[in-house]
Amino acid sequence: MDTIGDMLTRIRNALLVKKPEVKVPYSKVNLKIAEILKKEGFINDYSQPDKKEIIIILKYIKNKPAIMHIKRISKLSRRIYIKKKEIKPVLQGLGIAIISTSQGIMTDKEARKKKIGGEILCEVW
Repeated sequence: MDTIGDMLTRIRNALLVKKPEVKVPYSKVNLKIAEILKKEGFINDYSQPDKKEIIIILKYIKNKPAIMHIKRISKLSRRIYIKKKEIKPVLQGLGIAIISTSQGIMTDKEARKKKIGGEILCEVW
């Protein structure tokens, strides 16, 4: 089962009905994605009350979601890898791509700065 895809779908669905928070299954990758989304200002906060789930507090600006688009790029059936020279800014720098690299999961900006490529997990703007 694709836990990343499940997480992104739950966030997308919760934003559509304007829920204040969403619960997603726990995994180290999901926790790191939630950490990146908080650091980049796409969500208000996240917590991990136990090893089963992560609670994500969604962010709204003037009653509109901070996340306008969240899309899974690399899937279980089709992995998408990118070289360091091929990493481009998402939406001219307004969005982020979350990339799994040999040095951990990071944003496209961090990967360009460290000059490493990897698997593109998702794009957010």
